[in-house]
Amino acid sequence: MTIDIERNARLSAKRTFIPHLRWWMLSLFLLGVTVNYITRNSLGILAPELKTTFNMSTEQYSWVVASFQLAYTVFQPICGWLIDAIGLKLGFVVCAVIWSVMCLLHAGAASWVHLAILRFFMGASEAAATPANAKAIGDWFPKKERPIAAGWAGVGFSLGAMLAPPIIYLAHVSLGWQGAFLISGGIGLVWAAVWAWLYHAPNIHPRLSPNELKHIQQDGEKIGQQMPFFKALKKIGRDKRFYGIALPAFMAEPAWAVMSFWVPLYLANERGMDLKQIVLFAWVPFLAADLGSIASGYLSRAYHRFFKCTRVNSIVASSITGAFLMFSLAVMTQVQDPYVAIALISVGGFGHQIISCMLSALVVETFDRDELATVNGMRGSCAWIASFIFSLIIGVSVDKIGFNPLFIAMGLFDFIGAFFMILFIADRASKPKAVRAQ
Repeated sequence: MTIDIERNARLSAKRTFIPHLRWWMLSLFLLGVTVNYITRNSLGILAPELKTTFNMSTEQYSWVVASFQLAYTVFQPICGWLIDAIGLKLGFVVCAVIWSVMCLLHAGAASWVHLAILRFFMGASEAAATPANAKAIGDWFPKKERPIAAGWAGVGFSLGAMLAPPIIYLAHVSLGWQGAFLISGGIGLVWAAVWAWLYHAPNIHPRLSPNELKHIQQDGEKIGQQMPFFKALKKIGRDKRFYGIALPAFMAEPAWAVMSFWVPLYLANERGMDLKQIVLFAWVPFLAADLGSIASGYLSRAYHRFFKCTRVNSIVASSITGAFLMFSLAVMTQVQDPYVAIALISVGGFGHQIISCMLSALVVETFDRDELATVNGMRGSCAWIASFIFSLIIGVSVDKIGFNPLFIAMGLFDFIGAFFMILFIADRASKPKAVRAQ
């Protein structure tokens, strides 16, 4: 026994630790979410050509989009529970391999029905991104750092959407629409290999210093026993705080779905832009969304520091700020200049990501570590139910009434979400609540 202890001590002394490793691990996760969004947004970028190639109506295209959204909606809590059960490393790499292979198979699609089937399986595996987000933040950061970490983690969700247009366009120019899917799917497989190689949980990571591990675990959170899937859903569903997260997510997600899947078509049909112009400008709202992601955690810290809000209330206040910025989508319908319209959509992207990142921060602030991925998966399902319904509404109505009434609705939805956030989750006392018994 003494020999083993001495050997382990010598190995520890020789080991090279990486300073601030938690931020490097968050960056690796951010890169994976970026790849996730590059693969999923390839469809939206190629939508005008695919509609022509497969002779798709707008309604049929909405079914292709909705098949992804349906799977994404159903599988988020399932993927979340799986990640809580088997760990972030294995759970996320399995899902990444599946979504990358599905993206590769898009190149062989022969009809819009084939596309819809592939998008369903792609959506089922890409559903891991949202629950994994909460798990990564909860595993690697103490509570005081989680709002800022959530903001940086949220960058991946919009960075991938921002990078997708130029990547897909260059691949399309060189190899056609089939090549665009092959390139994006190949990027996903490369990232999955890197994740499997470099990622380890904090308590077993060979490059994590004891001091940083102590910093990460300073809150003394205990991990309980993993519940069966339906029992976990029942427990979370009884907690009213969940509805202070889920209902705002339901109201917020239609705007992000429109930005991800419909804005290129909107710019083509209603603003008269061709594919080259779309590629030149469609990334701008996602750059604004990246900035909103980064700003969200620091905005929360500002509310906490300068207005003495509790940690929960500072997150809620940041989300309400984002709701006010979302009103720009309603204003956008009244402008004629397409570039002003893109600027106003970008303000909405900034506001949306503040809300989205703060909802993730609320999950990791208010729920136990052993259920973070499951809770965030359930939150994501509520969001994507709205996304699924809204896409179908667009498909059957946009050719008749245009996009403007829908953008006005999106500009108002988040005020309703803010009401539920205040009602169900905001602290009523001036002092922070005691830490919940683990």
